[in-house]
Amino acid sequence: MIDGRRVIAIIPARGGSKGLPGKNIRPLCGRPLIAWSIDKALKSRHLDRVVVSTDDPAIAGVARDHGAEVPFLRPAELATDTASTYDVIRHALAHYRDSLGETFDYTALLEPTSPLREDDDIDRALQALHGLAAEYDSIVSMGQVTEHPSIMKRMAGRGFEPFCPELAQSTRRQDNAPAYFPYGVAYIAKTATLLEENTFYARRAAWYGIKRYQHYEIDDLYDFLCVEAVMRHEWGLT
Repeated sequence: MIDGRRVIAIIPARGGSKGLPGKNIRPLCGRPLIAWSIDKALKSRHLDRVVVSTDDPAIAGVARDHGAEVPFLRPAELATDTASTYDVIRHALAHYRDSLGETFDYTALLEPTSPLREDDDIDRALQALHGLAAEYDSIVSMGQVTEHPSIMKRMAGRGFEPFCPELAQSTRRQDNAPAYFPYGVAYIAKTATLLEENTFYARRAAWYGIKRYQHYEIDDLYDFLCVEAVMRHEWGLT
């Protein structure tokens, strides 16, 4: 809770990953991947509920073992490759509203594939949004990218062409305006706005800056190996 406003964190973790099968419970520096997100959420001073939404009993068991609530198994139609994250969130919010009579002023999305959160990232992002609540309705974690859009290409037959031809084509990083990517450290929104606009990229969205080493999301084995190496380097893990 923050200034009397209730906050729920939802960690979506379906069982059918194709890029790295079983990734959500794959051991990462001695703990299941999803446990890192649960741990950071449980360290928050403001989260009232930490919920894992999954269709997989194995993931559900691991999540409960590490302290998260898993009040349901997600319906099959919300566990497909095409299922929307926002439908998953709506389903979780509806469960707490309809089954327990609980509503929340803020909703946080914590992607388990972005485990490189610092202990206070969630609270700092939430406090930033709450402090800006008169002007902004959501906040998204952002990191400056090194692969600038002006350098990116698209394939054109056997050749290639600029992906963003409207940008000045410079390979010198210092010649380009900074570009940022929304990494999954934290997405937080006023629940009413989230339900109305169906996105964390609200019309009035603010940014929360993260560090360079946090710019990793696990989609395949190579991402996993990179994150494991970063954890060992930054946090001294084995």
